[in-house]
Amino acid sequence: MKKSLGVLTAALAAVVLMATAVEFVRAADGSPPPWAYGFTTPPPPTPPGGQPAAGGRGAGGGRGAGAAAPVDTTLHNLAGSDKQFTLTQIRDGFGPADWFPGDHPVMPAVVSNGRMPDVRACALCHYPNGKGRPENAGIAGLPDAYFIQQLVDFKNDNRKSADPRKNNTNIMITIAKAMTDEEIEAAAEYFGSMKWTPWITVRETATVPTPRIAGGMFLSLGNGTTEPIDDRIIEMPEKTENTETLRDPRSGFIAYVPMGSIKKGEDLVTTGGNGKTTKCAVCHGADLKGLGPVPGLAGRSPSYTVRQLYDMQSGSRKGLWADLMKPVVANLTNDDLLAIAAYTASRTP
Repeated sequence: MKKSLGVLTAALAAVVLMATAVEFVRAADGSPPPWAYGFTTPPPPTPPGGQPAAGGRGAGGGRGAGAAAPVDTTLHNLAGSDKQFTLTQIRDGFGPADWFPGDHPVMPAVVSNGRMPDVRACALCHYPNGKGRPENAGIAGLPDAYFIQQLVDFKNDNRKSADPRKNNTNIMITIAKAMTDEEIEAAAEYFGSMKWTPWITVRETATVPTPRIAGGMFLSLGNGTTEPIDDRIIEMPEKTENTETLRDPRSGFIAYVPMGSIKKGEDLVTTGGNGKTTKCAVCHGADLKGLGPVPGLAGRSPSYTVRQLYDMQSGSRKGLWADLMKPVVANLTNDDLLAIAAYTASRTP
């Protein structure tokens, strides 16, 4: 049944392409952890009386996404699919490739093709199956009411990024502002009809494959070198080529997390850390798979989780339900956010 945007007033809690190695700088508490936003250094301070500098292009995508895609006539194949697409088709912001149409329900027009000039196809960034990638969001299995409220918050400028360089958030704001109520409801019902299933493998480690960054996503250099993980979570595709080039919706991710972070996160999530925060199960369910219109946390991107917790803590993400998270995250350090996300991502969805 369609859900009217006007009745969603229940107050419930929600919770530089670089081709060489990159050097990371730790953010002090009070500053966004750069790794969660797809950067190596914290954002520069806002000039007095001015606006912080915005970042470069976000998660691009063909027509209407900035510079025209290069001419490409080479047909690409993907194991398990009988489809063939050019890179231009794969990256088309208004009709991206669908490698496995049998994996998901029939997509509504706003998901498969969007609507020019500003409503890009949801399937480009979030994939037809709603799994998404670390630089954006996994939206499959979100409650309809929650999904709709997030689009409303984007529309009303209540949901932004604490790191102004993260331009794909600005792109999402533009998309949401241009969407009709009917398009928002259609997208909510479509993605909400699919369950969230395992997509991320969490590994505690002292070292990670030496990364590079492309469009806000960490990728392995692929030369066998490693570096200390330090105080970061690094999410990388299981298969770089499949994800970076082909946008393979069946190829998941590995989240490398610091040693001991899962245990620390378990304490914060399940007990509240001796009063430091609220037990997540109170609103998100005992198994962290969601409760009513409150979204699930289990098995979802830890980078995304940290971004949202920090955005709510900093006041960049506001709105009907996000404001109820303010006291929950108020006393958490960046290291706490990391630990919570490592634990929730490690849970079976």
